[in-house]
Amino acid sequence: MYEFLNVFFFVFHSSLILFILLGWLWTKTRKINLAVVLLTAFFWFILGIWYGFGYCPCTDWHWQVRMRLGYYDMPSSYLTFLIRSLTGCDVNKTLIDVFAVVFLLLSICASVVINYRDWKNRKRQ
Repeated sequence: MYEFLNVFFFVFHSSLILFILLGWLWTKTRKINLAVVLLTAFFWFILGIWYGFGYCPCTDWHWQVRMRLGYYDMPSSYLTFLIRSLTGCDVNKTLIDVFAVVFLLLSICASVVINYRDWKNRKRQ
């Protein structure tokens, strides 16, 4: 069961990251993308006050599963884990954190602007 959950979280969380970055591109996913990027920002910056900057419940649950499987040396960042898993490279944690924040903020801006534009266009019609 834990092996299944480990694979599930790897696929789900990686897909969620792609959706956060790109979900605003398609008309049908724009509203849900806006909700997801704002929820992600809430977790990172508001819940992060108590749980640590960049807190993500998916990472938290995935690490709990991996600990049950005997993996105890997990990085604090899912992106560090993802890059290491996909490339075998260890990348500077600070650099990854900076890129993560920049791309999240860019995604939020893109989603807000596109959703606002769509709302203005619907209002005109």
